[in-house]
Amino acid sequence: MDDLFKALNDPARRALLDSLRRKDGQSLSDLEGQLDMTRFGVMKHLKILEDAHLIVTRKQGRFKYHYLNAFPLQEILDRWIAPFLRPQTQALSDLKAQLERRTDMAKPDFMMQTFIRCTQDALWDALTKADQMAAYHFMCNQVRGDARPDNVTEFIKPDGEAMLRQVTTEMDPKTRIAMTFEPLFMGPDAPASHMVYLIEPQGETCMLTIEHYDMAPGQEGFAEGWARLAASLKSYLETGTALKAAM
Repeated sequence: MDDLFKALNDPARRALLDSLRRKDGQSLSDLEGQLDMTRFGVMKHLKILEDAHLIVTRKQGRFKYHYLNAFPLQEILDRWIAPFLRPQTQALSDLKAQLERRTDMAKPDFMMQTFIRCTQDALWDALTKADQMAAYHFMCNQVRGDARPDNVTEFIKPDGEAMLRQVTTEMDPKTRIAMTFEPLFMGPDAPASHMVYLIEPQGETCMLTIEHYDMAPGQEGFAEGWARLAASLKSYLETGTALKAAM
């Protein structure tokens, strides 16, 4: 928490975060022209933001791309701000298409990273078992179909409507899941995209990275949904209680 507040306590670093909020996935060259300082100075600020987990990076060829990681800010909101603005029980608001290439050859449109105190097996089960997905999903109370290769998984809202449909396209046991992402809540003609979960055990915790690819214009709001899903998943695995929205 100290690293987080230290990282935010500088106008240059806040400007970098604002820039990534407007356009995610920028390189050092993209960012350095926006600040009146040397390339080394920008690199130093980016390193502080990365150490505070406010940004995550992805190397692609010769370039390193930077993504805003909103999850730590969501934790501050939930812990320090939300209790003063609304009751804790208030809602947290709201294709099948096979991959033609492995996503490790492409640049994500969105990335998020969080650390969860749990075993690798527990996180893998939470991301692949339909009953567990239903237990922590922030809007859906039913999930049909486990995540396994070529299987369809549907997320069902309390009114019985399907909110999201996914097809698992690739799995590396306990480390990587690649899925299509068909946002039915945006209408039947909404373009599909695809996403990846990456799991990396780190002692008593697991680092979970979420990558989203091929997001169409107008789908930037998916970032908020990922933040809410990650927060509920973390609470579910660490405390046994998910952060479910009141429908």
